[in-house]
Amino acid sequence: MGKGDQRTRRGKIYRGTYGRTRRRKQKKTEQATRKKTGQKASEKK
Repeated sequence: MGKGDQRTRRGKIYRGTYGRTRRRKQKKTEQATRKKTGQKASEKK
């Protein structure tokens, strides 16, 4: 398990991709609105 493995965090960093093991940092405004409303991002519609 290392740089060539797409499922590990190190592999994601090496390839420059994101996913379950390497989450993106969320914007502060989005986090604040979710806490206030109690909704998830996928439920916003």
